[in-house]
Amino acid sequence: MKVKEVADLVGISVRTLHHYDDIGLLTPEQTTESGYRIYSEMDLERLQQILFFKELDFPLKKIKEIIDSPSFNQAEALEMQRNMLLDKRDRVDTMIRTIDKTIKYKQGEIVMSNKEKFDGFDFSHNPYEQEARERWGDKAVDESNAKMNRMTNEEKKEFEETFHAIYRELAVVRHEDPASEIAQKRIGEWFEFLNQMGTYSLDAFKGLGQMYVDDERFTKNIDQFGNGLAIFMRDAMAVYADKRK
Repeated sequence: MKVKEVADLVGISVRTLHHYDDIGLLTPEQTTESGYRIYSEMDLERLQQILFFKELDFPLKKIKEIIDSPSFNQAEALEMQRNMLLDKRDRVDTMIRTIDKTIKYKQGEIVMSNKEKFDGFDFSHNPYEQEARERWGDKAVDESNAKMNRMTNEEKKEFEETFHAIYRELAVVRHEDPASEIAQKRIGEWFEFLNQMGTYSLDAFKGLGQMYVDDERFTKNIDQFGNGLAIFMRDAMAVYADKRK
């Protein structure tokens, strides 16, 4: 799709899409010889993610960090966005009820306490945004972002293929002892791959493995490559880290 077609489909301006391209947030897969941007299905999926995060008041810079993270998972992000939007809907519904009560209060129909006048207002930090920042916005991710930004589209595709290939190879040996030679060889490849993109200490690597099991969203995503893979990776990553301390 051309930029005007995407703008009409989504309901945003062509200028906004050009801005997203200029800052590296959404660079279309193809550009014609005459300079027209051509958006692929993957580009549209990325745009959907951008707009969900934008609706939830994430700044564009943070959205870019999150989506470009090697550990970013679209299914996890959608689940998080859904939870955030449900929370937002609840707050809006509460504020609408507060407005209705205030109208009746001003008309002398009801009594309203000072506390009730502010039902629905919540300026505390959003816990889901904090989770996103902690998971996808740390130093390792910042480093990986810089490397990803220097990649061509073809290099990014190759990166993703390698990412999935390592998971598939780990799935093949997931029934082995996590401390076995083949298990440690495969998990070592995962450690090296992560450190090609960022800086993961052995402790961070071990902690990451534990999160694969503690967070059911990670578990579900990883186990798509093979049932029990998340637990196997946690155990193999722990052995790998402990042996090298």
